[in-house]
Amino acid sequence: MGLLHALQRRFRWGVENLMLYITGTMLAVFLADRIVGIPMIRWIVFSRAAILRGEVWRLASFIFIPPSSSLIWIVIALYFYYFIGQSMEREWGADKFTFYYLIGIIANIIAGLITGGATNHYLNLSLFFAFAQLNPEMQIRLFMVIPVKVKWVAWVNWAFFGFSLFTALLARDLISAAAIVVSILNFLLFFGPDMLDGIRARKRRDKYRSNFDDFWR
Repeated sequence: MGLLHALQRRFRWGVENLMLYITGTMLAVFLADRIVGIPMIRWIVFSRAAILRGEVWRLASFIFIPPSSSLIWIVIALYFYYFIGQSMEREWGADKFTFYYLIGIIANIIAGLITGGATNHYLNLSLFFAFAQLNPEMQIRLFMVIPVKVKWVAWVNWAFFGFSLFTALLARDLISAAAIVVSILNFLLFFGPDMLDGIRARKRRDKYRSNFDDFWR
């Protein structure tokens, strides 16, 4: 953790509006692939075999693969990613948010080189864990209509990750399983220490209250 904090302090290459560039490129890839007919997704998908043949751009280009093949759902998903990214960037600053996302990319690249393939799907969905940790009581409108607190949506997201990991392991889909695990580890790497401190603080408060109540009984 100390090394991570040291690297974070030294990191000064933050990209302002990072998620605007990422989601904008995803949309461009979607339009080129689905509307124009240029096989962009096939050219940029992560493939260890293709990388070893010299197509090294695939090490990073997979982060621009769109999250859906449906125009309606891709608009919703990209707005979701953009909203979360912009909120986290305002909260943390461009440097820290870029560093967080970059660590997630690197972790997925390493996992991809081990398993043979990588996906950006769980990396982007895991951003919501960080967003919810920073803004648990914020109210958002699910599907643009239903008002709900961020923390409850985060619990649903955790359930989805757990179910997805279970089904991936059951199907021996190591690529998806590895992507899920490293995306969760990225979140825990940044938020785990604070979460543990919070748990310890609550335990100390509970112990103090219990001792106080016992004293006056």
